[in-house]
Amino acid sequence: MTSRERLLTTLRGGIADRVPVAPFVQEEYLAFYYPQKAKVDRVIDAVELAHELDFDLMAKHRAFEMPHWFRRSRPGWELRHSRATSDGIERRRLEIVTPQRVFEKEEARPYTGAGSAGATFAQTKHLLNGREEIESFFELLPPLDDEDRREIRETVATWKKIIGDRGVLAPWGFAGVFNFAAELIGMDNLYVAPYEDEEQYRFLMERVTEAMCAYNPALVEAGCDCVGVQGHMAGGTTTGPEFFQQFVLPYEKRMLDAIHAAGGFSVYHNCGFARKLYANYRAVGMTVWETVSEPPRGDNRLAEAKAELGDKICLLGNLDQVDFLKRATPQEVAARAREIVATGKPGGRYIFSTSDFLEKNTPRENVVAMLEAAKEAGRY
Repeated sequence: MTSRERLLTTLRGGIADRVPVAPFVQEEYLAFYYPQKAKVDRVIDAVELAHELDFDLMAKHRAFEMPHWFRRSRPGWELRHSRATSDGIERRRLEIVTPQRVFEKEEARPYTGAGSAGATFAQTKHLLNGREEIESFFELLPPLDDEDRREIRETVATWKKIIGDRGVLAPWGFAGVFNFAAELIGMDNLYVAPYEDEEQYRFLMERVTEAMCAYNPALVEAGCDCVGVQGHMAGGTTTGPEFFQQFVLPYEKRMLDAIHAAGGFSVYHNCGFARKLYANYRAVGMTVWETVSEPPRGDNRLAEAKAELGDKICLLGNLDQVDFLKRATPQEVAARAREIVATGKPGGRYIFSTSDFLEKNTPRENVVAMLEAAKEAGRY
C-alpha cells in the first residue's frame, strides 16, 4: 500500500497492510532539521522529510485555521493588520473596521526565527467584550463567498500535487467551537459564561457553530481528506463530563457532523487530559482523537483508551516527544515504539504518532529508530 492508501484505509475503519506511522511535523522540527532554510512549510518541507525518513504523512497546514473573515477585507469589513518583533517577542494586532463599529484584537508569542511560525499566539486583548459587541459582530460577519472558495480550491489543489501518495491532507480548520469561542471572548470568560449569562453563551456558540458548518465542508469539497479540530480547551480538568455534555457537545457534534456529511474525516486534538471525557468523545463522534497523552502531560493510557473508544474512534499517538524521544537511546526508543504499536494495533483504528509535534533538538537517530520500529511492529 502507499502511505495515502494506508491512512485512508485506517481512517475508514479498515485494516491496512500495517499501522500507519505519522509523526506530527510542524515548523519547529522542520526548521531544526533544515537549518539552511529561511522558511519552512508544513506541506512542502514535511513531504520532503517524509520521503527522506519514509513515514506516512498527515500534512497539518495552518493556512485555513483562520476563518475567511480574518484573512481579507471586503466591502464594509476592512482588516488592518500590524506586526512587530522586539526583545524576542512577536506581537500582532488586528483591527476590523466596519461602518458601525471597530473591533480590536492583540496577540503575542515568543520569536525564535523560522521555527516559531508553528507556535500559537496568546491573546493580550480579546476581540469581543460583552453582549453588545458579540451580537454586533455576528450581525456584520461576512459569509463565505466565491472568492474565498476559489482561494481554498487553488491552495488545496497545489497541496495535493505536492503530497501525492505520500499521505493525506489534514489541515487545521476553523474549528472547534469551544476553542474558537474562547479565542473571541477569552478562555476564563467562556468557562463562566454558561452560569453568568447562559442565553448569551448559547447565542455565541450557536453562531460560531453555524459559521463553522458553512466553512469546514468547503475544505473537504476542495479536496482535503481531513479537517483538524482544536479541542483542548474543553479538556478533562477544565470542564468535566457534565459541562461538556451540556455546554460543548451539542455544538462540537454539529460541526463534526458537517465535516463528515461532506465526505471528510475529523481529527480532534486534545493533547492533554481527557480520561473523564471518553463517554463524551464517543457521543461527539470524531473520526480521530489525538494524542492520547500519558502522565505527566495527560491522564490517558493507550490500552484503556483503546478499550473505551477503539471500536468507534481512531486513536492517534502516543510516544512522549517532549522528554523521552529527546533523551532516550535509540534502542530504548525502538523498544517503546514497538510496545505502543502492540497496544494500539489490534482491530485497526490506530495511527502511531508522537503525543504532539516533533520538537527541535530531537536526535535524528532517535526519530529514525522510532519510525523503523513502529513500521516493523505494525505489520498485520
